[in-house]
Amino acid sequence: MGGKLGLNRQIFDQELKQAETEAEEQKLRIVTNVRMSYTQALAAQQALKLRQDLSKLADDGVETSHQLANVGQADAPDVLESEVEEQQAQLAVTMAEQNRQRVWKALAAVVGNPQLPLMNLEGKLEDTPPVNADELVEKIVNESPAVRIAELGVKRAEAALARAKRESIPDLQLRGGMQQNGELLSNGRAVGLQGFADVGVKIPIFDRNQGNIAAAKADAERAKREVERVKLVLRERAASVVQNYAFSQTAVDRYKNQMIPRAQKAYEMYIKKYQQMAAAYPQVLIAQRTLMQLEVSYITALESFATSSLSLQSYLLTDGLEAPSQPGGMDKPVREVNIPFQMSANPQ
Repeated sequence: MGGKLGLNRQIFDQELKQAETEAEEQKLRIVTNVRMSYTQALAAQQALKLRQDLSKLADDGVETSHQLANVGQADAPDVLESEVEEQQAQLAVTMAEQNRQRVWKALAAVVGNPQLPLMNLEGKLEDTPPVNADELVEKIVNESPAVRIAELGVKRAEAALARAKRESIPDLQLRGGMQQNGELLSNGRAVGLQGFADVGVKIPIFDRNQGNIAAAKADAERAKREVERVKLVLRERAASVVQNYAFSQTAVDRYKNQMIPRAQKAYEMYIKKYQQMAAAYPQVLIAQRTLMQLEVSYITALESFATSSLSLQSYLLTDGLEAPSQPGGMDKPVREVNIPFQMSANPQ
């Protein structure tokens, strides 16, 4: 009586919706994790290619130094300097190869195929389109699955409160059926099969369920505050990602349009002067090393730019291999969202 069965269904309906939202959230986590791992693997692949090209340049530099030394146009320190640069370049290639293996294993684990063989990936880091970070933050705060789960927690708590208020209404208990009666009659035979029906009402005189109602009110208020807390947590987590996105966007633009073109031109000019014996070989090495560091930093900035963009577009949900939370839990109706750790995929 009092519509209590309907209110019970409302409570479980909200828990069901929470579980469905959690499933959507978990799917988004996995998809985002795969995309970020792909981006990191692509960055490691491009970094390795760059290191290999730079190693070839270092090999050519050693060969040139030996040739010039044979004709008396280069000193022993110049030759030693070029050989050190060659060894450093080779070591950088080895580190880049190992880093690519590490990132690939992480990608293979995320896609659920640990035995996935290493292969070249298609795509370019430069193809990442820019996004409006401020608009995405507002979208995260208003549309994130984490917020929806918390809001469904409010509806569940309100349904539980309404149910608690109806508890004092008595239930109408109806009982009927057939039963076998073994009592013996005067003729010595058992009564046998007989029907029965009971009707009763249990009226609570002193129990008005006041304690449970107060607890349900507190839970409802707590659930409302939880929505506010989740939104604040999302803003806090998003702040670091937005900062990283903005900085990496600026860095990508500076590397691509200003620093790398200038360093490339300076390197080519030093090479030309060195061939004309108008510049010392150490100057060529310094220019080459500067260009190498800028190009590696450019790839790192591109990776950070792409992963930050993905994180913002995916409501900061990036931990695909973490266990999903249990739906309906009042202590934590939403997990604390994580911030993607921007680990450089390229050795410096």
